[in-house]
Amino acid sequence: MALSRQEKVAILEELNGQLAEAQSIVVAEYRGLSVESLTKLRQVARQNGVYLRVLKNTLAKRCIVESKFSDLAGSMVGPLIYAMSSDPVSAAKVLINFSKENEKLIVTAGVLPGQLIDAQGVKTLASMPSREELLAKLLGTMQAPIAKFVQTLNEVPAKFVRGLAAVRDQKETQNA
Repeated sequence: MALSRQEKVAILEELNGQLAEAQSIVVAEYRGLSVESLTKLRQVARQNGVYLRVLKNTLAKRCIVESKFSDLAGSMVGPLIYAMSSDPVSAAKVLINFSKENEKLIVTAGVLPGQLIDAQGVKTLASMPSREELLAKLLGTMQAPIAKFVQTLNEVPAKFVRGLAAVRDQKETQNA
């Protein structure tokens, strides 16, 4: 079923909007995947904030060639599914994790702004912690010195109170 000109224009506009926000694109060959598997993949992608779309390569090239991901144009061969995300790691994680369960999904390439990544590079990218994990680690690291400082400040009056209690107990035992 061929797309009409209006449908193609709408797809190009949607794709341009996604490319403007994206920090990475990962492409995978989906030949042989069942509709049920693709539906599961779309659900996982949606839950992780990844835009997932099956596109004609000629249509996708029109947008990608004019974007910061132009390096990907040479790797766009065969039936591909495109995963884009504003987090550089999310798209890679979704496709790599799904390809572990479904060997028919073959990750072929990925691209960060200005840098083409092969399939092994995408696997490496997927093993990195996500943006949220990194922010949590950073927050924990920044919070540790403050917590230790508060604990140290709290220890001074606590030692004083324990000292007074010891003196009180000593005097009580002497008076008794």
